[in-house]
Amino acid sequence: MSLTRRILNLWLRWTEKPMLARAQDPLALRRAFDRKAGLLFRAPRGMAFRRAPIGGVPATHLSGPTGAPVLLYLHGGAFIMGSARTHRALAARIATGAGLALCLPEYRLAPEHPFPAAPEDALAVFDALVAQGHRVVLGGDSAGGGLALSVLAEILRRGGPAPLGAFAFSPLTDLGFSGASVRDNAGSDVLLPVSRIHDIVDLYLPGQDPADPRASPLFADFNGAPPVWLTASDTEFLLDDTRRMAARLRAAGVDVTERIARDLPHAWPLFHGFLPEARQTLKALDGWLNSLSSSSAGN
Repeated sequence: MSLTRRILNLWLRWTEKPMLARAQDPLALRRAFDRKAGLLFRAPRGMAFRRAPIGGVPATHLSGPTGAPVLLYLHGGAFIMGSARTHRALAARIATGAGLALCLPEYRLAPEHPFPAAPEDALAVFDALVAQGHRVVLGGDSAGGGLALSVLAEILRRGGPAPLGAFAFSPLTDLGFSGASVRDNAGSDVLLPVSRIHDIVDLYLPGQDPADPRASPLFADFNGAPPVWLTASDTEFLLDDTRRMAARLRAAGVDVTERIARDLPHAWPLFHGFLPEARQTLKALDGWLNSLSSSSAGN
């Protein structure tokens, strides 16, 4: 494992995790995430991003090769923060690495817009892309990874065109936080404080059932789903959200790729600009996405 990983883990444990544990104002957290992302997560110069609403939702877009599928990427941030600013560098790296176009929507955030605003917005964007004739790949990280999976399940439930596949980094798939790793990895997780999980539920799901499949895709039906690629770190407290999600998908007959990494922070591909392990993860995802695109082009 790299020296950069060790330094990053120490920095997150001693600065970011305590900050997340004591922060009280979700709007201040949102502003801080945007500000830090501007320093840490930079897209390469010359990328021609454009902003335009789609399906009534603000979004950032990046063109791809003619006829290429579109990556519909749903950013993380515990449903209360995150934006195109925080995630466009990662989303653009994934899209360009796999020869895809990109759509990065800014779905509505809690507490101003609690559940089901986020899945409603994500579905509206997916429907608009399909109506424009695009083939779509769903992806996301953390809360956005769980959102991508819940959107996939809702697409399957209602019928109609499905995405080519879906992937997620460290997805939040159970807002009941019932996985054993929530307890077992509370200390080893270098970024996320377990003490705040109930605050997330209170802000995003006030008075609602965390077992609703639109909120917690771990409880959704995935019969007939396209291939799914999942990854998580063995030290993060959401580890079992990925392990149990992979098991549920396999039980439904889905082609699942599950990669459990060693001692990396939650949603580590965000740090691909300087973390070797993040670049390795993204290279593995590139191969999977390229195989998806090749298979769909041959059909």
